[in-house]
Formats: sequence, C-alpha cells, structure tokens
Amino acid sequence: MNLEAIQSELQKAGLDGWLFFDHHGRDPLAYRVLGLPPLGHVTRRWYYFVPACGEPCGLVHQVEPHMLDALPGAKIPYARWQELEAGLRQLLQRAKKIAMQYSPRCAVPYVANVDAGTVECVWALGLEVVSSAELIQVFEATWTPAQLEMHLEAGRRVDRIRREAFDHIRQATRAGQPLDEHGVQRFVMRRFAESGLVTDAPPIVGANANAADSHYAPPETGSAPIRRGDMLLLDLWAKLDEPEAVFYDITWMAYCGEEVPERMREAFRIVVAARDAGIRLVQEAVAAGRTLRGFEVDDAVRGHIESCGMGALVRHRTGHNIGRDVHGAGANMDNFETHDERPVIPWTCFSIEPSLYLPDFGVRTEINLFVGEREARVTGEVQTEIARLY
Repeated sequence: MNLEAIQSELQKAGLDGWLFFDHHGRDPLAYRVLGLPPLGHVTRRWYYFVPACGEPCGLVHQVEPHMLDALPGAKIPYARWQELEAGLRQLLQRAKKIAMQYSPRCAVPYVANVDAGTVECVWALGLEVVSSAELIQVFEATWTPAQLEMHLEAGRRVDRIRREAFDHIRQATRAGQPLDEHGVQRFVMRRFAESGLVTDAPPIVGANANAADSHYAPPETGSAPIRRGDMLLLDLWAKLDEPEAVFYDITWMAYCGEEVPERMREAFRIVVAARDAGIRLVQEAVAAGRTLRGFEVDDAVRGHIESCGMGALVRHRTGHNIGRDVHGAGANMDNFETHDERPVIPWTCFSIEPSLYLPDFGVRTEINLFVGEREARVTGEVQTEIARLY
C-alpha cells in the first residue's frame, strides 16, 4: 500500500478518509489498492480505515484476527455484533466525510462492491459516504511506463495474429475448404499461446447475423460455417503472460469476397466516422488540458451515429476502461448504459468501439486510446475499410 499517495489524494478530494471493507472476497479492488494478499477464505467481515492524516486502523473478527496483519496500524478485535458496531464507531470517530466502494444509484457498477447494509451502518454513525470511483481510477486504472510498453507489445502480437487469422480464412474460403467460427476461434487461441499471450475468454468470431450478437460465443459444435459472401466480425483481446500486464482489445471486420455489399460498406463507414469523432474529441481535449469526462466521449460518438439516423441500432456504450482486466475500473466512455462522470485522466487507456447491429449482420470497429500527459494516441493498427478476403 502506498499510504502517502492515498492520503495525498484524500486531501486533494477534501475527504477525511477511505473505508475499505470486505466479506467473502466481494471487493477485489480493496485488496489491490491496499496491496493486501488474501489469507485464505474471508468468512468474517473486516474493515480498514485510511484517514487523510495519521495512522490507519483496522477492525477484524477474532476468528480471523490476522486478516490485516500485512497492513500498518492497530487492529481492533470483535466477535459479537455489538462489538463490531462499537469498533466501527471507534474506527471512524474523527471522520465526517469518507469514501467507500459505493456508487450512488449504481452509476459505476465496477466500483459498487460494498453492500447497501454496510453503507447504512456508516450513515447511522452520522457520516457522509461518497463514491471512491475517482480514487479507484488513480490507484487501479493508471498505468506505469512498463505497463504501457507491455500493452504496445501485446498490440503488435495481437495485430499480427489478426492478420494471420484473416489469411487463414482467405485461404480456406478460396479453396472451398470447410471452416467455421469455432475453427477460427481455435486458430486464434493456439496462436495466442504460441505468442506468449493470455486472455480471460476466447475471441468473438461471428459470421453474418452472429456478428450482430454483441457477445457472441461460437459453440464447439454447430457453429456457423464461414464461406464466400459472408461478413465476419473478429474481436480479440489478450495481454502478455507477465505480472502486471495490461490488455490490448480490438475488433475488426472482414468480408469473404471481392466486392463488399453497399449496405455493409455504408454501415461500416458510419461507425468509422463515429469512432474518429471520438478520437478527435479526446485528442483535442487532452492537448488543450481540458477536463473530459467519459459521458462526453460517448455523446460525441453516438451523436454521429444518431445524426445518420441509425441511433436505434446502438446496443451498448462507446467504450470501456482497459487495464489488468480487459474491462478495467477506470472511466468508461458511457452515457448510454450508465452516466459516467469520471474524468479521463493521464496514464489510462480505454476502448472506442461504436457499432451497428442489424437483423442480418453487425459491424463494429474497436481501437485502444491511451491518454498521456498532453497527448492521446491510438496504440495499434486502425481499420478504415472492411478487409476483403478473396
């Protein structure tokens, strides 16, 4: 735990402290921010309060008294529920306004890990509870220079594998050889393993109407064949098989033929223009030093799609934070599924992935945008036209 950094951020935010809580491993963010290795099963509640100034203090059950031994400060023991409430009162006696992994109206689900009853216990002590969402960004979503380099290297490998997958499809369809979505998925997973990449789930490989299923998973048996004249969506995400590595996450479109039908080309042109509008907005705001919030990026990207009369075909937010988890805990580009007011801060990365989902096909383009101190850049190859595989 970087106590000095946590307390500095608390002081900047005008907070009296940050209360961490867990029971049965509900809040992985608490362990990561505190640098706390879980000690077996967490069957009893623990609390750890980091004040804006002074020494932290914990509250632990006598059945699991060593749960917070790795962290500095005194630990108050409890066994009975009355002792728990008295200990919590002692823990927070000098505080008035604190942060917790709580999100009003669950606006940021990634941070809403503390149950309502626990928040109510803190309210009952007369404290104001605010969301830790912006603090979590600082300690969980920001990258180190080493993580940026690992992301860029993962991107080079994933982009190469995506090209290889398209070549594999081209050769099979040209020769009339049998190939289905699951076969392409297996090809990608094999190349990930051979290239030192890991992922939390296999890639999305969707042909035609399956490309209009946002999180389509090709079945092992009965997956759709891929043949000439088919539209194909390929969504790949992976990271280096190294400690602290971060993900690279892209989506590309291909057509198994020489001439892409106009309906598909037009739909893809719209999402590309929407994507580029989002990239421009972020780059201009970062260069000007202007605070930009996640919902604004979604508004710009989706606004272009709506201006083209295609708003009804949007199904999900514009983008998500990217980190050690492919869907990270930082600001999402979202004013659709949620209203994400968190600022886009330096040394974070997120996707911009506008899409259109029609009855017989879907199109999506996805890039990763890394935000530095005074510049924002796309970290991999950028698709401008549907790839033609013939």
